[in-house]
Amino acid sequence: MGIKGLISVAKGEATADLILANARIVNTFTGDIEQGNVAIYGEMVAGVGDYEQGQRVIDLKGKYLSPGLINGHIHLESSMLHVSQYARAVVPRGTSAVVTDLHEIANVRGMAGVKYMINAAQPLPLDLYFMVPSCVPATPLETSGAKWTAKDVEAALSWENTIGLGEVMNFPGVLAADKEVLAKLAASRGRVIDGHAPGLRGKELNAYLACGILSDHESTSLEEAREKLRRGMYVMIREGSSEKNLEALLPLVTDKTYKRCLFVVDDRSCADLLRDGDIDAVVRKAIRLGLDPVRAIQMATINAAEYFRLHGLGAIAPGYLANLLVLSDLSTFEVEMVFYRGELVAEKGKPLFSPLVVEDKEMTRTVNVKPFDIEALKMPARREAYPVIEVVPDQIITRKSEEKVKIGDGFVVPDVERDILKLVVVERHKATGNIGLGLVKGFGLKRGAMASSIAHDSHNIIAVGTTDSDIYLAIGEVEKLQGGLVVAADGQVVGALALPIAGLLSEEPLEAVVDRFENLQGIASKLGCKLSSPFATLSFLALPVIPELRLTDLGLVDVLAFKLLH
Repeated sequence: MGIKGLISVAKGEATADLILANARIVNTFTGDIEQGNVAIYGEMVAGVGDYEQGQRVIDLKGKYLSPGLINGHIHLESSMLHVSQYARAVVPRGTSAVVTDLHEIANVRGMAGVKYMINAAQPLPLDLYFMVPSCVPATPLETSGAKWTAKDVEAALSWENTIGLGEVMNFPGVLAADKEVLAKLAASRGRVIDGHAPGLRGKELNAYLACGILSDHESTSLEEAREKLRRGMYVMIREGSSEKNLEALLPLVTDKTYKRCLFVVDDRSCADLLRDGDIDAVVRKAIRLGLDPVRAIQMATINAAEYFRLHGLGAIAPGYLANLLVLSDLSTFEVEMVFYRGELVAEKGKPLFSPLVVEDKEMTRTVNVKPFDIEALKMPARREAYPVIEVVPDQIITRKSEEKVKIGDGFVVPDVERDILKLVVVERHKATGNIGLGLVKGFGLKRGAMASSIAHDSHNIIAVGTTDSDIYLAIGEVEKLQGGLVVAADGQVVGALALPIAGLLSEEPLEAVVDRFENLQGIASKLGCKLSSPFATLSFLALPVIPELRLTDLGLVDVLAFKLLH
């Protein structure tokens, strides 16, 4: 092993460890398909050409060979899977590397949570690259379990496989030249800095970019994405579980622009990962929408590698890591074999590795709620009309409206006929007793309540429901489980999924988590919920950096004005 051996194999003087013969090789540099053999030595590609001598030879018989896929922006925690089970879901689908901003677990358990995730990924056939969270918490308008300063960011940037600063969600802080936000940006100068700027246009966009921020994944319209592209941003085209922007943004991709665009998923549920896939699902959909298959592969491989400066990834070439996929047909993009650093790690959709869940007691028992009674959920009716959060289907943006509300015994109550339901956020890190109350439109529930300890990004307990009693019951069950998803109806808990690791992740195998999750979504549907991803949608209603109106444990937040509404 070593560089001398690699050179000898590349020159054809020594035997390769593995020859992948008779392949149609996707060249992500030129956009061509080459015929040839690929020689692998150790973890590396030694050469592409007429190599024949290998300790092992696999005749691909004209099948396609693609570089392993790179997911350029993902929050692993949103899958609700332990890292090992996440790998079981995505590696057989062709994902060989992920760039992750672990700000979900960072907001719950700080540096200890991030290190837990990174360590858990070490033995897996998946390269994990870490973007240091820039917003722990995302804003001062909520209560989180941890806080990272500019000094913490600077320290984390020295960790192995740490490549930059994660999405700068506090764009109002950037525009206001907040001292701490600017200090984090200064600490990251010269590194990749991801952005998060939903709806930002014109001079405010210019000001945001002037600080060295390079990318954005929050565009929902073609016009917004085009302006960001023109101002120098890399545009991450997102297709997640509750954020579906691919169809709207794909026309942005042309022969002139494609090098500045890449595919990401941001947040994808365990069910979607198992049933539909990861970045491979985005590639397939883009191809169905008319994108050339090779161009789609470039946007899922080399474009991400070049943006994140991941030398040795994203292509099949001498000196590159042998992260490779075998496919019979590019248009259907069904992955048949996955090689990770020269070793076969998945075949026909099945993993050939057996990951273990690493136990860590510091990551459990994180739900700490100050006791309260059901009276705390009542909203005194001080006027006829109140602000209402309006859900936008298949998006994480919301609309702010003013609605005449239903009043009973001097209190604002859910109006099921008009689909105006109660929304509650309960602080769960420091037992402050903070409870935010609001109203939401768009869930469609006719009975019952839903509650979750996944509530981006501070991850307090969030609940929506038709009655205070069911909301109270659902919240209590989340606390009892020490994190999870719960559905309650008619005074009973009718479904639950425990998430004991930081209140975010399950300890169960992939298939078991998906089964329980899909069962919960089915129960919610039977209770009238009309959303395709109700728990994902619910989780984002507490995120006060996405327009227009949100609810945190401190109260309603007008995101555009960046202030609490009293």
